[in-house]
Amino acid sequence: MAPTKSPAVEIDVAGRPVRITSGDRIVFAEPGITKQDVVEYYLAVGDGILRALRERPVTLERWPKGVREGMKRATRSDPHGDAFYQKRVPAKGVPDWIETVEIAFPSGRTADELCPTELAAVAWAANLGTITFHPWPVRRADVDHPDEMRIDLDPQPGTDFADAVEVAGVAREYLAELGWRGFPKTSGNRGVHIYVRLEPRWDFTQVRHAAIAFGRELERRMPGKVTTNWWKEERGETIFVDYNQNARDRTIASAYSIRPLAHAPVSAPVTWDELPDVDPRDLTVRTMPARFAALGDLHAEIDDVAHDLTPLLELFAAQEKEGLGDMPYPPEYPKMPGEPSRVQPSRARKPD
Repeated sequence: MAPTKSPAVEIDVAGRPVRITSGDRIVFAEPGITKQDVVEYYLAVGDGILRALRERPVTLERWPKGVREGMKRATRSDPHGDAFYQKRVPAKGVPDWIETVEIAFPSGRTADELCPTELAAVAWAANLGTITFHPWPVRRADVDHPDEMRIDLDPQPGTDFADAVEVAGVAREYLAELGWRGFPKTSGNRGVHIYVRLEPRWDFTQVRHAAIAFGRELERRMPGKVTTNWWKEERGETIFVDYNQNARDRTIASAYSIRPLAHAPVSAPVTWDELPDVDPRDLTVRTMPARFAALGDLHAEIDDVAHDLTPLLELFAAQEKEGLGDMPYPPEYPKMPGEPSRVQPSRARKPD
């Protein structure tokens, strides 16, 4: 006999009624976390998740069947996964108070994405099976000029979170030299993310160039420990500064987003001083509400200052004069202006 579904319930989120269906559906089996638990988690960190998403186009990472071993996300090459990224707001069943914003992809196509303006939108998306929220680094008032540079420190095979933390420490020093303030968080897995608010005066290409320049400076300061090499075969046992996370239509899991791993970890804001002692495995759906209640949103001041990108753009120009130009884009992008050959080095045609 098939198990009976739990009845739908309606919850009040700051005056908005939000319908929650199948709230007892298990999303993370080992911790026993249900869809209702996911919704309640996002409400518990409400100020933080809304600050991370407010007024931004957001791609939804949906796991409607829950997170199980062996499950996979749908991809361009294999659209039959158990989970998927949803860029367009569903055509049906959307409350009239849900806000959207039109954004353009590198292909020239457009889509209306969810644009949260209130916490109820987060709860509504969680009811759809959204585990992770992926906001763009722009606000809907100007979707072509990012207000955020994202420094993604990605451990490669042979390195781990501790190595990413070491690199983050040097990044902190460099940010201080620039007179900038960076806001770190765990990726929810092995990496570290650092967000820097910008004046929204530069386009995606310029912000990406600035991220390349920043990564190369970390590479110079930590030779053998940091790389900006796009091709995995060239990275070695280093921390990769993923500059392409600043390209148009590339997004990172937001602060406070749940990640689809078995123990239900969270991409958690941390202070610079506590970062060396953090174990990201301890920051989960179960533990974060109490931490948030005690500490509040550690990114609460992120919008207090917006920085001038000029120093990094000048550094990128100087690097170009030294023969270090642009770098490859992700494979799904059209050929971009100024981009070098997008051919894996081991497959490149050798000169006669």
